[in-house]
Amino acid sequence: MIEMGDPLRAVEAVLFAAEEPLEVNDIRAYVGPGVDVRAVLAALVEHYAGRGIELVRRGDRWHFQTAADLAHLLRRDREDSRKLSRAGIETLAIIAYHEPVTRAEIEAIRGVQISKGTIDVLMEAGWVRPAGRREVPGRPLMYATTPGFLAHFGLASRRDLPGIEDLKAAGLLDPVDLALEQLDAAEAAQESETVTDDE
Repeated sequence: MIEMGDPLRAVEAVLFAAEEPLEVNDIRAYVGPGVDVRAVLAALVEHYAGRGIELVRRGDRWHFQTAADLAHLLRRDREDSRKLSRAGIETLAIIAYHEPVTRAEIEAIRGVQISKGTIDVLMEAGWVRPAGRREVPGRPLMYATTPGFLAHFGLASRRDLPGIEDLKAAGLLDPVDLALEQLDAAEAAQESETVTDDE
């Protein structure tokens, strides 16, 4: 435990020296139970707002990072990037929106089988983890996202994932899917009118 007079400086020092994001209880283990760690974190967030670095929460963990608007200054000329396949992107999205989810459930949503390598790639990237077994015959393994997934995509929690309306507004939905959705809505409205006329 750190001997300290100023809790704000102590929490700041712990976070700065940490090799990975820390949970509130991890921080409390360093600074002692007498410190209101959540209040200190809120004060630090305010203190660093608008600066070159900022204190951010990703899931239940806290860490310092470069301010988002300055990230371009620190990028290297050559970045090693792995392009995720369409199957990988779809699988990651299904896991993020439906977790915990089994391989069979992923395949049912996608409508096609996924190769074993797809989930392996997501696990190697640190975005997906095993999340126990479903209590059904065969006890299939379930998958969920990790704190690394939240950190990589800049999300505080899964609640920050965009909804269907956000995706439509950004033009990120497949035009064919949108057309089918509109067709289904029109057919439902027509059926509703037919039922009303028959009454």
